[in-house]
Amino acid sequence: MVIVMGPDATPEDTDNLVELAASVGGEAYVTRGAGRTIIGLVGDVERFANLDLRAQPGVSDVRRTSAPYRLVSQENAVSRSVVRVGGVPLGGDTTTVIAGPCAVETPEQTLAAARMAQEAGASLLRGGAYKPRTSPYSFQGLGEAGLKILSDVRDETGLPIVTEVVDAADVELVASHADMLQIGARNMQNFALLHAAGEAGRPVLLKRGMTATIEEWLMAAEHIAQRGNLDIVLCERGIRTFENATRNTLDISAVPVAQKLSHLPVIVDPSHSGGQRDLVLPLSRAAIAAGADGVIVDVHPAPETALCDGPQALVDADLAELASAVRALSGLLGRPLAAAPAPEAAVV
Repeated sequence: MVIVMGPDATPEDTDNLVELAASVGGEAYVTRGAGRTIIGLVGDVERFANLDLRAQPGVSDVRRTSAPYRLVSQENAVSRSVVRVGGVPLGGDTTTVIAGPCAVETPEQTLAAARMAQEAGASLLRGGAYKPRTSPYSFQGLGEAGLKILSDVRDETGLPIVTEVVDAADVELVASHADMLQIGARNMQNFALLHAAGEAGRPVLLKRGMTATIEEWLMAAEHIAQRGNLDIVLCERGIRTFENATRNTLDISAVPVAQKLSHLPVIVDPSHSGGQRDLVLPLSRAAIAAGADGVIVDVHPAPETALCDGPQALVDADLAELASAVRALSGLLGRPLAAAPAPEAAVV
């Protein structure tokens, strides 16, 4: 059972409902997002029904849900969620482009990539300070030094930061620099990390695991929501199949399916799914045409020297074509590009 709170509900109204649930032996999980508060109830449904929850102050609706991911389910939403990152919307009636280097290498490289991203219409900057790599001998990221570089580039460009966190112990540090925390595909079911991210007070970008079903992906989002955070964006980044012509197989059908099952925004990562520069543009077109709320792409000023994923990073000519395609398709669908905020609005 789920309680949807009204826009005028007070913290006292929410606390009262938590106490009511406890009075009949139930548990209540309060989760908040931009403009909405949902309380998930666990316990005896009949006992909850006897509480006359709809009559309680601050309550907009009470719903029984069949989905195991009750907080992120579309069943329990009045409308689709819009998640705001440093003032930039993800979801709603806009299309959002997130772009930047897969890995932060130097201040100069990161700033150059951020400028490239801006010219392509990006309103959020992605960049990895911590890099979980398949090989222990591959570049693992600059860590805290990389976070400081990203912060400096945000101050310079005004682009809010999306960056990955790979360890629950690092969540507080990363959240002190980032505008949005990214949970990568390899960590989609790292439950300690999901819980810590849910408690960090930052929006979360949750990538689908390489072998995860859509339900498992949504259940991972539920772990974040259950810790109090509904500001979650789902990212389809390709799944592992028998096909080896691409790095991963982009499951474009996951976009409408996830949007049907959940109220959360859904974006696509065409860079890590295709793994090749010449595939990023057609996969981006497919994502936007399928109704994705945005795309996240790799860019690099000198991909031939990149320490991570150079073959899939876009360069100037590719970015110009991407910008043209995204603007044209978004316009046809009535979803203009989300604009970047002023520099001062992006500072954490």
